[in-house]
Amino acid sequence: MLRTIAATVAVALLAANAQAKPAPHAAPTPEVLPGVMAAQAEMRRGMTTSEGLVRRYLARIATVDRSGPALHSVITLNPHALADARKLDAERKAGHVRGPLHGVPILIKDNIESDDDTATTAGSLALKDNVSHRDAPLVKRLKDAGAVILGKTNLSEWANIRSTHSVSGWSGIGGLVRNPYSLDRSACGSSSGSGAAAAASLAAATVGTETDGSVTCPSSLNGLVGLKPTVGLVSRTHVVPISHSQDTAGPMGRSVEDVAALLTGMAGVDPMDPATAEADQHRQDYLRDLSPAALVGKRIGVLHDDVAKDPGIAPLYEAALERLRAAGATLVEIELQKTDVGEDELMVMMVELKADMNTYLASTPQAVKSRTLADLIAFDKASPRELALFGQELFERAETTKGLDDPAYKAARQRSMTAARAAIDGALGKDKLDAIVLPTGGTAYRVDVVSGDHDSGSSTTLPAVSGYPHLTVPMGQVRGLPVGLSFWGPKWSEARLLSFGFAYQEKDARFLPPTYRASVEDDPAVQAAFIPSR
Repeated sequence: MLRTIAATVAVALLAANAQAKPAPHAAPTPEVLPGVMAAQAEMRRGMTTSEGLVRRYLARIATVDRSGPALHSVITLNPHALADARKLDAERKAGHVRGPLHGVPILIKDNIESDDDTATTAGSLALKDNVSHRDAPLVKRLKDAGAVILGKTNLSEWANIRSTHSVSGWSGIGGLVRNPYSLDRSACGSSSGSGAAAAASLAAATVGTETDGSVTCPSSLNGLVGLKPTVGLVSRTHVVPISHSQDTAGPMGRSVEDVAALLTGMAGVDPMDPATAEADQHRQDYLRDLSPAALVGKRIGVLHDDVAKDPGIAPLYEAALERLRAAGATLVEIELQKTDVGEDELMVMMVELKADMNTYLASTPQAVKSRTLADLIAFDKASPRELALFGQELFERAETTKGLDDPAYKAARQRSMTAARAAIDGALGKDKLDAIVLPTGGTAYRVDVVSGDHDSGSSTTLPAVSGYPHLTVPMGQVRGLPVGLSFWGPKWSEARLLSFGFAYQEKDARFLPPTYRASVEDDPAVQAAFIPSR
């Protein structure tokens, strides 16, 4: 759920990945299989079936994820996926179509429970036997909407909350997720597998989770559309937790329409999650208001942070701003009030991690022997693979916290949330803005098992701490590495942000498929430049 925890201490560390340069391979074609809306259109026209789609995606996983570039983005497959697809095909044949997700294969992150005989592991060997036989409410909603759960994606283990020196995208069970745009670079975390899988056309769309950046960062670095919703729009029940103040699941896909369709299926009240009490008042059909004219007459605040000034990203950002203008937006240069919530955010996560994790583990099957955070710490110490690349100092810090009644925790939570919301609300109100835009972050960097993750700037923390929505859409590429454009808005503004993202997308800002290069440096022009001219 965390892009990387070090962001809360000083500067946000992003995601890193592989241990060694990938072996040469025959790169797959940059094929793009149908997304949610395209798959639905093909089934409606009789061009394919849900079973046919599942078979196509399973074949793609075999050739791209298990072999070939070996992305390691999928941890496990649902053994019932084909049978589920056949049932949905029978419904369609009988004249019953549940909606835009009917028969569409999707992948969910492996910290989200599903009742399909698969374990929910959060990437840890400690949860290898966590076959709960229960659907997370968000999964139940997706199934009721007709989605086929194809399997579960790899992730940064424990959603990147174990260490400040983590290698994002790595888990003890799943190994290392590779970025399909350059296999030696980060796919970002913690929803790294969901990002790489969606980019590589291993499912029509995917579901990730975010505490601070874990949907938006991997979406940006894998060239996707990704949405972190308002905290409370989507249930967190039966999702391996970090922080009930900030955790949320979010949709990831290759177009705004696909993400909107997935969010429509996921959102809604869950009596077991008090944060969702207002969800039904705000959820809607998020496809309904998507229009190329959505930005006409809208006032969009423009931030120029350090990432926006990066020599590679600056021209892409300026081109993105021109697209917004061409779509009818009025752009307003703004600055945010200086806000440092890092230490308070970290305290909140440490306290809530212990409390929420202990509650979650107590609900798991008895086959899971680790019943508390203290048990997890002991398990890791006894498991060489778990600590092979980095430690668990954050787990250990969380274990020393004093609980949800600690006055210091309560004060930190109030300070951080108030400051984050004031920064966003203040900017929106001061200039009567409809949204704020800025680059989502830098480009993917090389995996580093010595120093851990490296960051080049982050747009994620203020929306994460405030609990407000954050949308990222493709902005372009720097030497073939994707970067995203972020839209921030106030609480419950998902429909507005998606409509703005759609209008921007329609100005030729669409998904570009990956090329599965071993390295950016393998480009012939780069190699030629390495050779002396004399």
